[in-house]
Amino acid sequence: MFRKRLSSLTFASPLCKGKTTNLRSAQTVGYDASNSQEKESANVCLPKSTKVVICGAGVQGVAVAYHLAKMGWGKQTVILDQGKLGNVSSWLSSGLIGMFKPSRPETKLAQYSIKLYKEMEAAGLETGWKQCGSLLLARTSDRMTVLKRMKALSRSRNVDCDVVTPEEAHKLCPLISVDDLKGGLWIPGDGVGDPYKLCLSLASAVEKEGVTIVENCAVQRVINEGGKVVAVDTSKGLIECDYFVNCGGFWARKIGQMSEPFVKVPLHPCEHYYLHTKPIPGLDPMTPVVRDQDGHIYFRENEGRLMTGGFEPVAKPAFEDGNIPDSFERRRLPEDWDHFHILLEELLHRVPSLKDAVLEKLCNGPEAFSPDCKWIVGEAPEIQNYFVAAGMKTVGIAAAGGVGKVTADWIVNGYSEIDMYELDIRRFLGLHNNRKFLRDRVREVPGIHYQIAFPFWEFKTGRNLRMSPIYPNLKEAGAVFGQVMGYERPSWFDPSEEYDEVDGTRPYRIAYTNTFSKPPWFDIVKEEYSACREAVGLSDFSSFTKFDLWSRGTEVVDSLQYLCSNDVDIPIGGIIHTGMQNKLGGYENDCSLARLAENHYMLIAPTIQQTRCKVWIQRHLPSDGSVVLSDVTSMYTAICIMGPLTRALLSELADVDLSPKYFPFFTFKKLDVGLASGIRVMNLTHTGELGYVLYIPNEYALHVYAGLIDVGKKYGLRHAGYYAMRALRIEKFYAFWGQDIDSSTTPLECGRAFRVKFNKDIDFIGKEALLQQRKEGVKRMYIQLILQDDYDHEVDIWPSGWETIYRNGKHVGVTTTTGYGFTLGRQICLGFIQNFDKNGKPQEVTNEYVMSGDYEVDIAGIRYSAKVNLHSPNLPTKYPELEKGRYMATREVAQRQAHSNVR
Repeated sequence: MFRKRLSSLTFASPLCKGKTTNLRSAQTVGYDASNSQEKESANVCLPKSTKVVICGAGVQGVAVAYHLAKMGWGKQTVILDQGKLGNVSSWLSSGLIGMFKPSRPETKLAQYSIKLYKEMEAAGLETGWKQCGSLLLARTSDRMTVLKRMKALSRSRNVDCDVVTPEEAHKLCPLISVDDLKGGLWIPGDGVGDPYKLCLSLASAVEKEGVTIVENCAVQRVINEGGKVVAVDTSKGLIECDYFVNCGGFWARKIGQMSEPFVKVPLHPCEHYYLHTKPIPGLDPMTPVVRDQDGHIYFRENEGRLMTGGFEPVAKPAFEDGNIPDSFERRRLPEDWDHFHILLEELLHRVPSLKDAVLEKLCNGPEAFSPDCKWIVGEAPEIQNYFVAAGMKTVGIAAAGGVGKVTADWIVNGYSEIDMYELDIRRFLGLHNNRKFLRDRVREVPGIHYQIAFPFWEFKTGRNLRMSPIYPNLKEAGAVFGQVMGYERPSWFDPSEEYDEVDGTRPYRIAYTNTFSKPPWFDIVKEEYSACREAVGLSDFSSFTKFDLWSRGTEVVDSLQYLCSNDVDIPIGGIIHTGMQNKLGGYENDCSLARLAENHYMLIAPTIQQTRCKVWIQRHLPSDGSVVLSDVTSMYTAICIMGPLTRALLSELADVDLSPKYFPFFTFKKLDVGLASGIRVMNLTHTGELGYVLYIPNEYALHVYAGLIDVGKKYGLRHAGYYAMRALRIEKFYAFWGQDIDSSTTPLECGRAFRVKFNKDIDFIGKEALLQQRKEGVKRMYIQLILQDDYDHEVDIWPSGWETIYRNGKHVGVTTTTGYGFTLGRQICLGFIQNFDKNGKPQEVTNEYVMSGDYEVDIAGIRYSAKVNLHSPNLPTKYPELEKGRYMATREVAQRQAHSNVR
């Protein structure tokens, strides 16, 4: 019946009520600003200079201006747009405002947006906000697990929600069919808004504060001098400025190319559809937003109509030739009913009455997506004072308020109270901005919105980009690969995989888990873990970020002393772990430094830090170029061998004495290994095991690898992947940047006060904040929790991070990383806890407070008892005599790291 209606469907023109001649005060239904015949607002002259120029007069750009104005910068802010203010269409926007987002910062920003819109409505500024709630549906047990995990997490994210039965879901929304549902999640605080009304209201508010809005003014070039923004060249002339904010949305990547060097904003458009019905008699205006994620669809009430859409599993890239249209009108594309068919079928299944509705139109309004499906915010790594707020996809209205706030904070104060590393533009490399890469990846990205987020999920597109020279050998050894920063690294090794019948090689395999319970790779990883603990494990560490820093004089030492909270003036050949703190004491970088020579260091940092920490270091080095920073990540293959038999193995290949007397723990030597020379060998492993990391010039990589494999046979050498490394470090209570610690975490909070040298001759960044925290005491503390006998790893759902932690029945924190401890035979959770008073205000957290409580971890709605540790438990070893000898320092350092009493 629906198909018959579709074949003879006549699309009605959009209705428009309450037209006025003042664009700022237009109140519309289905209003399309791009087709408006409204009189243009008064022509505004472009100022010669200002402090901040914002490119884009959409809701995001105006939201940034709004917050700048609130902070007193209104008269120093100019908004430019190539078209008209609020040049959006309600036909091409979902208007959904949901607060529960995939990441913690996205959730906080969305919650702030809702709060802002409520305040604006109370002040008489229309935003279209309607708190109708949202209902998430589950067709499968796995989806139900996702919803239960969200409910468990809601306590720590301050989201009011409830798990509901199918019958309760039907009462909340009688339109839906519930016969195939397992249940749902009801979020009463969610709602919808109107981006056009919001944009006009924000514009009205900022103009009163002195913000200048210049329409029909296209940015042509962003000019910088000395790496800082100084001016913007536009179609109406040049305007000098100190800051530039790229809020170009769909056009943000193109705007990024209007500077030298290019600012890389990795976005690519794909087709995106909104299906609108004509008014439906009796439709409840407070019908909740319904998201049927297993069917890839959503729908909402919109002025008496239903507006529906979704995120198909395989999206359709738009403008693949790279010719992005320069106007809103040309951005629209013809509808493709064949492509929309998968969503249409699901909509008819979930809302049976839709077959009787008369359609208004199917709109195809391409949206731009980032390669990891997250927002893109922050200061561009290429140019100082160039900020980006883009990539909000289809939820720009949910993001706008919060992103506007943090962007204004960065500009005015230099920092944001919300840690944004997950969304920071510095999480990307140049490869992520490659148009062909983006075109392929965008087919996969939209579907991520509604797919089940199993642990360790991997992209299928954009693979085999960065590979170490030993990659083919690892593949032949049975590697199953994960990817980080475009780098292929083994997650585990399965040598039982059969060879390809055509070319006789092992097939390329991407890591998978696809379950919330005991993973399919459990037994394999257990064997790899055991090799690292009892014999020799070999792992590829090549993806780690690697820099060389040097100078003619002592400038490099002085610079690193200023950047690092630890004392870097160590003997030549020494290695230290250190943080690089921001002015609030949080970690901008967590790294190892090896002193290669008097004025030459090698820095090792997490893989995901390659852009971020490079920019941080560069911007704090002397401007005279006296210190040289070189990214040598791609110059060295890093092979880590770990286990009690590693010294014996390496001694057969390196013709030097490797005894603790001549090569002690935490030192560096340049060795010959086999026939290769110039191998940088470090006596550490980053996982707490005995062993070495060999940094090998790429031309020698295959030779050294082959030697290690050959000699390693008699020592029981086994390849080990990232999952085994993860298990080793979690069991030993090691915190990793980007997983446990971030730019809001201080060394005193995670038990690393012993690495902070307050008595250095040169004051380091963040010293004052850390001294104040040491005086007042920490308000949160890093702990290890070991699940007890009421948890069974064979049958129960596994923790995977962000589980709520309870102390004496009271919520006190969340987990950060989790894993199975193979030596302990228990699930282990790492995380942070706080001490809240009766008013919810954080108080000092002491060791006594931590150890005196009874703990539970909530995993998908079930609380399991846990034993708390402030330091790594004593792990038995197969070779205790080696532990007591050469490697005693390993244990001492690990324990000091984990349970320093200076908190």
